[in-house]
Formats: sequence, structure tokens, C-alpha cells
Amino acid sequence: MPEKATQQRVEKDRREGKAPSTQAGEFVREEIEHVREGKHGARAVSSRRSRAALRALTREGRAAASRNALSRQGRTAAARRTKQSRSAATRKRRR
Repeated sequence: MPEKATQQRVEKDRREGKAPSTQAGEFVREEIEHVREGKHGARAVSSRRSRAALRALTREGRAAASRNALSRQGRTAAARRTKQSRSAATRKRRR
């Protein structure tokens, strides 16, 4: 269950008319904070393991939420996109 403060930030984003992905980003931000404070580690979990996810994550590493790791992930994700896709996103952002 998301924290109350996170829910409030999402509601605020929704009222301001921000994109759904921006709203969802608040939940991601909360999970990253949990990893950083040592609540659990990070790994992409399959649906079959979803019930045991929390127990599995408590044994995982914490480095996945480091500034370097997140930066690297962002760069590789951007590199997989086409030039047209990236520029369309930029045009949308400017609007």
C-alpha cells in the first residue's frame, strides 16, 4: 500500500493535469526511496513470484537505486529509442 504522502502527490499531479506516467512516477520514486533507506533491494520481479516478492527483495542488493545505476538505465533506455521518438517526446514536453 502506498504511503499517504505519495497518494497526495499523485492526486496533486492529477489535478494539475499532468501525464499518467508523471503521476505513476511518484510511486516509482517511493520505491526507490525504500531501496535507498534499506527497506528492501531492487530487481525486476516476475508475476509468478509476486506473492513472495517482498521476502525476495529483502535479500537483494541496494545498489540498483544508486544515482549511477539510475543514470545508466536512463541512458540505455534512451539509446534504444529512435530519433523520431525522442524528438516527438521533446516536442510534446515543450507544449
